[in-house]
Amino acid sequence: MKNKIKNKETVKTPWYGSYGEMPKNLEYKNTSLYDAVLETSQKHPDLIAYDYFGVKKTYKEFIEQINECAKSLKAIGVKEKDSVTICMPNTPEGVIAFYAINVIGATANMIHPLSSENEIKYYLTLSESVALIAVDIAWEKIAKIIDETNVKNTVIASVKDSMPFALGVGYWVTRGRKVKRPKTNGKTISWKNFIELGKNYLKDCNAHSKGEDRAVILYSGGTTGSPKGIVLSNLNFNALAAQGIAACGGLKPGDSVLAIMPIFHGFGLGICIHTVMYLGGTAILQPQFSAKTFDKLLTKYRPNVIAGVPTLYEALLRNKRMNKVDLSFLKVVISGGDSLSISLKKRIDKFLKEHNANVQVREGYGLTECVTGTCLTPNSEYREGSIGIPYPDTYYKIVKPNTHIEVEYGTDGEICLSGPTVMMGYLNEPKETTHVLRLHDDGLLWLHTGDLGCMDSDGWVYFKQRIKRMIISSGYSIYPQHIENIIDNHPDVLTSTVIGVDHPYKVQVIKAFVVLRNGIEATEEVKQSIYEHCEKNIAKYSMPYEFEYRDSLPKTLVGKVAYIKLMEEENNKERVN
Repeated sequence: MKNKIKNKETVKTPWYGSYGEMPKNLEYKNTSLYDAVLETSQKHPDLIAYDYFGVKKTYKEFIEQINECAKSLKAIGVKEKDSVTICMPNTPEGVIAFYAINVIGATANMIHPLSSENEIKYYLTLSESVALIAVDIAWEKIAKIIDETNVKNTVIASVKDSMPFALGVGYWVTRGRKVKRPKTNGKTISWKNFIELGKNYLKDCNAHSKGEDRAVILYSGGTTGSPKGIVLSNLNFNALAAQGIAACGGLKPGDSVLAIMPIFHGFGLGICIHTVMYLGGTAILQPQFSAKTFDKLLTKYRPNVIAGVPTLYEALLRNKRMNKVDLSFLKVVISGGDSLSISLKKRIDKFLKEHNANVQVREGYGLTECVTGTCLTPNSEYREGSIGIPYPDTYYKIVKPNTHIEVEYGTDGEICLSGPTVMMGYLNEPKETTHVLRLHDDGLLWLHTGDLGCMDSDGWVYFKQRIKRMIISSGYSIYPQHIENIIDNHPDVLTSTVIGVDHPYKVQVIKAFVVLRNGIEATEEVKQSIYEHCEKNIAKYSMPYEFEYRDSLPKTLVGKVAYIKLMEEENNKERVN
């Protein structure tokens, strides 16, 4: 951390030694992400870096693939400090491209393949991306907007490209042939042809970036509800990897992680990919997760680590085929991305014990603004309702919201944190960055999370709720204001409000309340027009599951929409039903 602590006594942290698992301080690699993984490959060249449906690559082979891709990026004109967008699920191509972009000192702009065409355009424009590496299923949307961006080259890959031959054929017959792939030309090429381009590039590609250099852009809602590009450095990711390994305890090179969380998500990219590669473990890449086949994944791959959102574990408990599965191979089970209820944790722990796993599910807490987790429940102890203790070199404090004033132990306030994983800032949003990153009197730069919680006298942290109006659905953060702005942009809409409605599997789903302009009736034609407008501009995972049309919306005394009243109405409906 650049900021030195003026008075360590004012910073409340737990004594890690009491749990025998986490050191208080660590050393961090002041290198690029690629150089960190290169060091791993030199130590463990023959260990498996990733396993993709049975196609395995050693660290030596993985580094060779990265270097080939880096040369191809240089061959198409990508320069140091440029941005390259990756719009891919968890495939070898997506991971290889991520590290190859880092090799040449460029920035990887990570986006969701299910984003709407206008969202993709926004992300490409905001990041000023000069190249795009995308999965073929996203091409139809990309084709409509790509000429309106600065992207000069688009590389198209398929999830079947690295599959075993027989599996690839099966994918093509059942799903792949339905995907419209682009005709290749000077600006749009296949992954295979892209890699061929680099074979004639003979110069050294490694920019040898340092820890403080920009490496990745991920997306979150920020504090105002509109999408924000979160700028993260090499150090942010390298520190997360070192901290995560120390916090989990007992992991060693060669251990495997089920990489279900997507690479465009801080959890997936930071934990399931970079932490694994930093360690010398094996990432079991899964481009799409199905709860129906979860048992097959576990019995086939026998992963040592599972990291997922609470809905993943709901699926685990509901899968009847899990009854006879032995889980003794598990070393670490982590839940993050959303709150894990006390009742669900108890059910998961009971399930793990009944299936011979000598572990408990460990709840983590974090934000994309610090890559992902910064706090984790120790394996040896649990305090009901707690999200655990901070990672090494990471400090937590609880303050009165929107102030720097710390509250007493056990008192609710805004969670603030400081450490080496805290973001560089929001992309092109200095005002927003200043609002959430604040220098306190103790000399540390603190991230104001906008989340409500408390801390006990031993340093255990308790998350209560989000101060911001955020909705969590299947682990994704959804910002109501962003959805409302899109709905309100339809010519027939006067105003709208969206809320999160409890859902047994997804935690919450989106419901939209819409008021039409005067003279407009809620005919089926109008409703369909609004639905199609939303479908075009809102990603599938944040699309409202229900639209309710009203003449007016309830208001507070100061004239704001009383969305809490709408939530209460929905809750009352649930109780009546």
